Amino acid sequence: MERGIIERMKTRTLRKIVRIDQEKCDGCGQCVPSCAEGAIQMINGKACLAGDNLCDGLGACLGHCPQGAITVEEREAEDFDEQAVHAHLARRPAPARRPMAVMAGGHAPGPHGQHGHQASGGCPGSRLRVMAPAPRPLGGSQASRLGQWPVQLALVPPTGPLWQDADVLIAADCVPFAMADFHEGLLAGRRLAIACPKLDDVQPYVQKLAQIFSANAVRSVTVAIMEVPCCGGLLRVVQAALALSGRADIQLQTVVVGTDGALRQ
Repeated sequence: MERGIIERMKTRTLRKIVRIDQEKCDGCGQCVPSCAEGAIQMINGKACLAGDNLCDGLGACLGHCPQGAITVEEREAEDFDEQAVHAHLARRPAPARRPMAVMAGGHAPGPHGQHGHQASGGCPGSRLRVMAPAPRPLGGSQASRLGQWPVQLALVPPTGPLWQDADVLIAADCVPFAMADFHEGLLAGRRLAIACPKLDDVQPYVQKLAQIFSANAVRSVTVAIMEVPCCGGLLRVVQAALALSGRADIQLQTVVVGTDGALRQ
């Protein structure tokens, strides 16, 4: 046993390695998929280093932390072990990913679901449609309050009548599933764009929302997020877009939905 400890100590050297400030980390999880070695994992709602030997110290995850909680420091650490990385990745469950459809001819869609053309172009499912409120259906169920299609933030056009004199709802993907009264309580009378701050590449969303806010007569923005830590990233995206747009007159409201469907604020 002593020999094993000694051999392990021999592998420790002074080298660069990732450091995660637990005080700054808000648990958004954006750093996890950016680490190809799987060295970062979420434990009790915080990003943690799974093992010194899994981190190569290159810091590819640095630019993916909105709180600046990740830095690279030089300290004594176990040597990077490629074989340990392969074994670690083999043990991990496959990450949840959004399915990427393959179009006819074997071509994958372009980034952010644009299928290689504009949202209003040739993809039938992405063509803009503005709809009147649906009549109440038979059977007593609620009528849909959806006023346009598409609803994905990556697909909605950045300009046009859709946004004129509009009250906009930016909702995290999970909100409509958790909130039973989503259509009547939040969606009615608002233009909708949905996104996931954890699974989507949100950086382009800042530019797109800034364009929507600056180029159109948007009156107000409501951000609806879940109470889980990673969802707060969507609010930061909207705040950054408002600052970039220069539209200080747009009213911003935040709605937080619990995992039990109840409103938290």
